Amino acid sequence: QVQLVESGGGLVQPGGSLTLSCAVSGSIFRIYFMAWYRQAPGKQREMVATITSDGITKNYADSVKGRFTVSRDNAKNTMYLQMNSLKSEDTAVYYCNRIPPFGNWGQGTLVTVSE
Repeated sequence: QVQLVESGGGLVQPGGSLTLSCAVSGSIFRIYFMAWYRQAPGKQREMVATITSDGITKNYADSVKGRFTVSRDNAKNTMYLQMNSLKSEDTAVYYCNRIPPFGNWGQGTLVTVSE
């Protein structure tokens, strides 16, 4: 069974930066289109960034465009999300998964943007 492990979250002030990591094991990571998702309190999970298997094509939700950058290292079975100019509305639990998602999800990593 595939395992997804997100890390790198934390408490950051508005305008700050964080880099999230997503380690994938138990599957052939390099062939999958991948995505970062997030779920804010009381809201549905939303997709914020996607990346093709070769890492060339990336897409972003309008709310994070220009501030977030998704990347991947297929040799390390890892995907990243560089988040800059963070806003309070970016506060959420961040998850990674395939497109379409695997049947299971990781535990996520909490990002809190606050003074």
